Amino acid sequence: MIIWLASYPKSGNTWVRAMLSSLIYSKDGSFNFELLKYINRYPQKEHFEGLTDKVNDINEISKFWTISQNKINSNKKIKFLKTHHLRCGINNYTFTNSKNTIGTIYIVRDPRDVIASYAKHHSLTIENAKLAMFNSQNYTFPQKVNENERLPTILGSWADHYNSWTKNNKNLLIVKYENLISDTRKELLKILDFINILVKIPIDETKVDKCLNSTTFENMKNMEEKGFFNENTVDEKTGKKIVFFNTGKKNEWKKSLNSTIKEEIEKKFKKEMSELKYI
Repeated sequence: MIIWLASYPKSGNTWVRAMLSSLIYSKDGSFNFELLKYINRYPQKEHFEGLTDKVNDINEISKFWTISQNKINSNKKIKFLKTHHLRCGINNYTFTNSKNTIGTIYIVRDPRDVIASYAKHHSLTIENAKLAMFNSQNYTFPQKVNENERLPTILGSWADHYNSWTKNNKNLLIVKYENLISDTRKELLKILDFINILVKIPIDETKVDKCLNSTTFENMKNMEEKGFFNENTVDEKTGKKIVFFNTGKKNEWKKSLNSTIKEEIEKKFKKEMSELKYI
């Protein structure tokens, strides 16, 4: 069955994925980007091979969401999958189900910080990034990264996404990006405690130490600059790779957002931001 690492884009999913892949799939806890392949991204073209060729048609691939997950789970082992997809349904076809999902780790970040990172990642103005994050019909278009095609991904608004994964969802752990920054070890151990309720993963302190040392934001940014990261998207206008690891800090919005957009975000997402104690 699947343990989902779910999040709205630019919320820390890759960081959590890096820590877990180094702890679970390396010998000593030392991270390198090759380990990310063990925690795959869903959905991708490869997941629908033999099911449908119309992989760019969201109405078509929705018919095969749970069927493709049945295939992924056919070896009857626990696996982790990263997703930015909304936990939704189309024409009575659900994104996932209790047969395929054993648990969810949902990583959430203050939307005031998400917006600037989202804008950079998609080469948007802050205003257009705001419109995307407010849009319940928002989705990402197909992209090809290292010959591996990412399929249309429904995002919804930031609030839609958060609510879809955190309401009426059994075996859920919510991880705040800000807490990951403030006390990475504490949050990582909390994640491991949650996972060990679902599946036992023997981890020792030495391995945790090496994981934490090798997955710092600075170390991963440095590895990206040296060309070791291969999941960058490409700016359609320039053809250049878009830098993935930017600042990785919290409360950056205080420097980058004007008061109007700040207030619009806080008004639009008041319920969810209050629930998460962001406001």
